[in-house]
Amino acid sequence: MPVIAIPALIRNLTDGEDSVTVEGATIREVINSLEDQYPGTKAKLCDGDRIHPSIGVYINGVLTRVAMHDPVDTDAELHFLPAISGGGGSS
Repeated sequence: MPVIAIPALIRNLTDGEDSVTVEGATIREVINSLEDQYPGTKAKLCDGDRIHPSIGVYINGVLTRVAMHDPVDTDAELHFLPAISGGGGSS
């Protein structure tokens, strides 16, 4: 089953767990399983029926442009990370 690394910003929804194992053969199934176990997580990760634009999805350490129907290997490790903004400060 895929392992989901839980970002610090939503660990309050996973009882402080920093990673959880969930069932799912697609991104959608993984997110729905995560939501079933930890209500509220889907709202933090998704905007409607899509991954929120400010969330980067890493599968096995590689940033991907995934769609909700994309397959996930049973031994995959997923990270849902908030995008980092900034860099436009004055010097």
